[in-house]
Amino acid sequence: MPEIKSIEKPDDRRDFPRGHLEVVNLTGLTFGKATFEPGWRWTESVRDIAGTDLCEVHHNGYIVSGRLRILMRDGAEGELGPGDVFVIPPGHDAWVVGDEPCVALDFAGHIGEYARASGS
Repeated sequence: MPEIKSIEKPDDRRDFPRGHLEVVNLTGLTFGKATFEPGWRWTESVRDIAGTDLCEVHHNGYIVSGRLRILMRDGAEGELGPGDVFVIPPGHDAWVVGDEPCVALDFAGHIGEYARASGS
């Protein structure tokens, strides 16, 4: 039996400064759709919620629109744009580049912990 849910009716929605995350839980898959507005930066918008200095969530995903810059703990950097498929390990900061919102889809399963207060 197929299992189908719409991201338009998420199981969970988390709002944070300059963005939000919608999460759908299926058997064997936690799927997230993140929308980051211009001016969003993880260390400014999510750090206090997560309680860590950098994002410690592993991401596997796809950029639908907009641009996102990533800075790893070790200093490695990269920029993502529409059509890019990515794997980003824990230990990074990220921010929107330009004046267009960035929409990212995340299939890693760890997105269920994103922007959730530690201990929640």
